[in-house]
Amino acid sequence: MKKRNLKEKITLDPIMTLVVLIFATIVISGFLGLLGVQVNYTTILDDVTLETTQGVAQITSLFSLSGLKYIFTTTVSNFVSFTPLSSLIIILIGIGVMEKSGFLKTVITLLTKKIKKKNVTFFIVLISIIAGIAGNLPYVVIIPLSAIIFTYGRRNPYIGIIASYAALSAGTGINILFTSSDSELLKSTLMGAHTINPSYSLGTFSFFFIMLVAVILVAIAITLITENYIAPRLPKYEFPETEMEEEFIITNKELKGLVLAVIAGLLYLLFFIYCIIPGLPLSGALLDYSQNFYIDKLFSASSFFSNGFVFVVTMFFVILGFFYGIGAKTIKNNKDLCDDLGHSLDGIGKTLVLIFFASTFISIFKKTNIGEVVMAGLANILTIEGLGTFPLIIILFLISGLATLFLPNSNFKWLILAGIAVPTLMDAGIAPEFTQVIFRFGESAFMALTPVAAYYVIYLAYLEKYNQNSKPINLFKTLKYQVPYSVVVGVILLSLLIVWYIIGLPIGINGVVSI
Repeated sequence: MKKRNLKEKITLDPIMTLVVLIFATIVISGFLGLLGVQVNYTTILDDVTLETTQGVAQITSLFSLSGLKYIFTTTVSNFVSFTPLSSLIIILIGIGVMEKSGFLKTVITLLTKKIKKKNVTFFIVLISIIAGIAGNLPYVVIIPLSAIIFTYGRRNPYIGIIASYAALSAGTGINILFTSSDSELLKSTLMGAHTINPSYSLGTFSFFFIMLVAVILVAIAITLITENYIAPRLPKYEFPETEMEEEFIITNKELKGLVLAVIAGLLYLLFFIYCIIPGLPLSGALLDYSQNFYIDKLFSASSFFSNGFVFVVTMFFVILGFFYGIGAKTIKNNKDLCDDLGHSLDGIGKTLVLIFFASTFISIFKKTNIGEVVMAGLANILTIEGLGTFPLIIILFLISGLATLFLPNSNFKWLILAGIAVPTLMDAGIAPEFTQVIFRFGESAFMALTPVAAYYVIYLAYLEKYNQNSKPINLFKTLKYQVPYSVVVGVILLSLLIVWYIIGLPIGINGVVSI
């Protein structure tokens, strides 16, 4: 009994765990800085001259007066500018209207009433993977909605949160569509390829075939793990008595509200779809025409659509909830609407505190350059002479995955790695496009396991929100939930790479595995 009490006493709240990680990072950076830890790596400066230079990744110590000044002067600004914070708050406004008006309950009931539970899980997982085309923003949309969908389906919302986060993380590097991130990576890939073959070229569909197979296999795998391994091991979720009342019956009033919502929602979507189609009269107003690829015109950093994407989605949700409420008479006046707007923001105080400490931890960790040093050190493994084709594939896959634990940013990792990886693998007969796929698959397998990822805090916050245990959710347990997914997805993707290379099938249109 004493041992049990002792164990309960040392269980840290996620907030305290983040505080410990912050102090540990500061101390470690001081120790590594004292040792003068740094790593040299080769990088390509320009795609025209193909000039290479020796970059240096070195630790920045925060265990110093200058480090303390940095922490105290940037903590507030980092919190305010932390993208997951603003995105979550704005999205929750729209979700609140949809939920409080009854729109979500009606739609989810209609869609899931006669569908098997595992099919609902598969649908959420598949959507989560494909949603990677929009970057990281789907984390703040899909995770909250998944929890609500499973709650209305009388299932533990933890299942939806865990499965959707695993799928969103896997979708980081696998997508049937060419993403804005892929476009940025492609630039570094071609720079590396041009050091060997200056005329090498790639297209936006060069990865399509292998990505399509990967998406399907990973979606099935995550669904099976969720239903057969994760769900049976989660503690029973106790639904409030108000949610355990008689079965929800959809009447003509709800159907009228749904029809109004669908019509209004479609008109809104048609307007914005028209605004992102180039070449039509007065169309394409939300695109960034300084970019070459359409996906970059849509999701580049300076694109009107990308910068306003969260607001666009929020307004879509508000319109659906508002018109449903008008038709179903759940919104009768302006007070009802205003109450609905703030519904999902009730009780998120601890979530905001979690985000504050998470933003501080991520900012401090990034400032120390620990991730950059790890990435550069791992990249140099590829320079070892005598490595064969299959060892190179496996090593690059593992390097990409392990580096992701410390440096989640895809573009920054590949900027360091591509100058070494692409020419090295080309010398071994492996095509640059296949090298990029190896890198992306490695990211997908490991992304769910790092607390350094900015949107991990959304996953953590929602597990804490739906936690019914008297003890706080353990931060490391949240990562432990993701281990089975990471292992299985990693095995599937690495096996797919090896089999694809052996068979020699094209990985996309004009995309090959070997040269």
